[in-house]
Amino acid sequence: MDRIARLQEFLVANPADSFVQHALALEYVKLGEESKARALFENILAADENYIGSYYHLAKLLERIQETEAAIAVYEKGMERSKAAGDNHAYSELRSAYEDLTF
Repeated sequence: MDRIARLQEFLVANPADSFVQHALALEYVKLGEESKARALFENILAADENYIGSYYHLAKLLERIQETEAAIAVYEKGMERSKAAGDNHAYSELRSAYEDLTF
């Protein structure tokens, strides 16, 4: 069974599992299925704004599809949330990507 099918099975059992949604979104990114990946990342962050890793990946996806303003907003929100959570590593990664995009 391929990864996507396996992850989809996990989601059937627990549709609110952010970890599984995130993993599935990353698989869709690998396949170039941006709309599916985007929907999953946005769903994760709507349900749990502290799922910090999804900010980076969503913003990178938005950059790739030329939605620069949306990517900037996601980076900014991610930096805000990671700083509030005390996740300095994630904050640094988000800030670096943000600066690469905005400067």
